[in-house]
Amino acid sequence: MDLTGVSPARRREVVDALRRGTVPHAGLDLFAVGLERFENALDEELGAVAAKASVFKAVRGEYGSGKTFFARWLAERAKRRGFAVTEIQISETETPLHRLETVYRRLVERLSTASHRPSALRDVIDGWFYVLEEDVLAAGAVPSDASGMPVPDALQHGVDELLEQRLAAVARTTPAFAAALRAYRRARLSGDAVTAEGLIAWIGGQPNVSATVKRSAGIKGDLDHFGALGFLQGLLTVLRDSGHPGLLVVLDEIETLQRVRSDVRERGLNALRQLLDEMDGGRFPGLYLMITGTPAFYDGQQGVQRLPPLAQRLAADFGDPRFDNPRAVQIRLTGFDLEKLVRLGVRVRDLYAVDAASRVDSLADDAYIEELAKAVTGELGGQVGIAPRIFLRKLVEHVLDRVDQFDDFDPREHYSLTLSSAELSDVERNAWRQRATDADDVELD
Repeated sequence: MDLTGVSPARRREVVDALRRGTVPHAGLDLFAVGLERFENALDEELGAVAAKASVFKAVRGEYGSGKTFFARWLAERAKRRGFAVTEIQISETETPLHRLETVYRRLVERLSTASHRPSALRDVIDGWFYVLEEDVLAAGAVPSDASGMPVPDALQHGVDELLEQRLAAVARTTPAFAAALRAYRRARLSGDAVTAEGLIAWIGGQPNVSATVKRSAGIKGDLDHFGALGFLQGLLTVLRDSGHPGLLVVLDEIETLQRVRSDVRERGLNALRQLLDEMDGGRFPGLYLMITGTPAFYDGQQGVQRLPPLAQRLAADFGDPRFDNPRAVQIRLTGFDLEKLVRLGVRVRDLYAVDAASRVDSLADDAYIEELAKAVTGELGGQVGIAPRIFLRKLVEHVLDRVDQFDDFDPREHYSLTLSSAELSDVERNAWRQRATDADDVELD
């Protein structure tokens, strides 16, 4: 990869995120390691979704195997194809899976495109109305006034008719979605910003929209579980018409279902099954739905196995990892080994070095990066899979930054790896403490 062709802002955004110990929201392809085997299959699936298919994918991996990174890496690939994307963290209290109206609301709140950050709903809808106007004008059915401009009333009438045609399938099952869009457009044209904002909120599934705003569109109440599916269908239609061929939805940390009451767990699993049934029935063309979870969620009795129809759909027969099928419904991430961790460090070093002093390459050479990778994984009890975050943070913040800024700094002489409880996640902290306990036991023996 020619890193010099990447914009300085993009390189800086990645390095800054790694220095903070977080997953960058963009630029993941610059340092993705070990995902090459998935590229062709995922690109094929994105192509199918862009051609009005729907795809479901279940990603399996232990804690620290890179599930969130994988999902965001796929999201970047999707955005480059024009997709809209959204990532939803499933949780027991804030976003329970069985409350599809809440899932839809979070979906909209996190909706983004290549050109718009969350929430991109208003930008998408405004873009859609612009496309409708362009399509009406291109059809040549709108008369012009004396100055050659389209007659406003005729243009508005043409857009209204085209809106009805495009949303016909949605209006049959969820007429309120189409009604709210019509009323939003009227409010925009009349300069009623308050009503327009309220209707955008309602279309996004937000509760507590005023009764006055709802009356302007002839709608009542708040979005419910069943209405959420209709709103998702409508959103997909608007996205496609406004130039976005598909929507990638990631339901992350779905294994939280294992920790809720049994009745809530079963309703959540059933909601997922319902979504898959609707996708199989062709209701959501242009939807790519991905879930991420631990092996215990897929195989254990507190997860998918509690609902046999869902377990049958997600069943996987894993054998030799070399022959895992990336086209399968359920795919697994095998996590990092030391070789991959070193490759990752070298990739980040090369990215950093583009904008840094030349001594970065020589002092933080491949051999030193391997030494640091071994030291970090050793502190974490040899668990390479949970090491990437803290390894990259140490590499950027404590090694590369210092080599770049201080001419007399040599990491082999002046840096000694230390970890503290405050900088570690729960999983990292447990591994670190366990290593210390094991070391004490060896000394006592």
